[in-house]
Amino acid sequence: MFIVTHRGFFFWLTGIILVAAIAAIAVWGLPRGIDFTGGTLMQVSYPAGRPALSDIQTEVATVPLGAVSVRAQGENAVAIRTRTMTPDEHAAVLTVLSRNATTTELAYTSVGPALGSQFTSKALWAIVAVVLAIMLYIAFAFRKVSRPVPSWGYGITTVAMLVIDIIVPTGFYAALCHFTGAEVDSLFIVALLALLGYVVNDIIVVFDRVREHLALNEKTNRKEPFEETIGKSIDETMTRSINTSLTVALALLALIFLGAPATQNFALVMLVGVVVGTFSTITRSAPLLIPLARWLAK
Repeated sequence: MFIVTHRGFFFWLTGIILVAAIAAIAVWGLPRGIDFTGGTLMQVSYPAGRPALSDIQTEVATVPLGAVSVRAQGENAVAIRTRTMTPDEHAAVLTVLSRNATTTELAYTSVGPALGSQFTSKALWAIVAVVLAIMLYIAFAFRKVSRPVPSWGYGITTVAMLVIDIIVPTGFYAALCHFTGAEVDSLFIVALLALLGYVVNDIIVVFDRVREHLALNEKTNRKEPFEETIGKSIDETMTRSINTSLTVALALLALIFLGAPATQNFALVMLVGVVVGTFSTITRSAPLLIPLARWLAK
């Protein structure tokens, strides 16, 4: 009952975190990678030691490519981003980079502007479609629950939690992009979609326990306050939620510290999302049903 008794504190804490995440997105923005904007991204390593970034920029500028971005990656590598290059331009860049140092190309990705625009549209529609499907599923799964909150109330509450659990990791990623030069890519969208599935699974466990208690109370004609039903449901599922999140967090930590650099940002977003989602499930999802029930009772 501790969570239910102090739900006001957790609602305020959620508001503060949400405002901070929205502020990070508004101030720093989300720089889009070539998956969305189109262009070419090269990753080149210098086994003998990386030259100054300004020197690399000067070398690449000898090839007529227009605006070029050169960013450090790790200790001895760089990421070079340009407009979409032709095969001849790609070969020319590799030649000028190898003129004064030994280099190894780690990765080369090229996406056309039209394909990048299509990916942006499809990514947004995918997130919207998943959220709507989840809301409809929750409303259908809880269709036999009518008091004190109807089935659509569970669906709306779930969507509200999902929105928060998406905005907070996105705000974190905006800060990460600002301080490290990371960009929004396809793996970021994959992370958000995976988080939607993970969080809704956790929420359903709590809501299902609420439904079981409501059905039992109705069967036995027990007049139990709704707050007490919510509190019992949270207490009974809290350990399960925390243990599940810990196992997922351990796997994500392994990816962050031992995995390939390409998946580190993905794992970071997932880790933040899992922590936020677990906090959301325990402190916000079911407690939000209480003010909703009071509002519907008026």
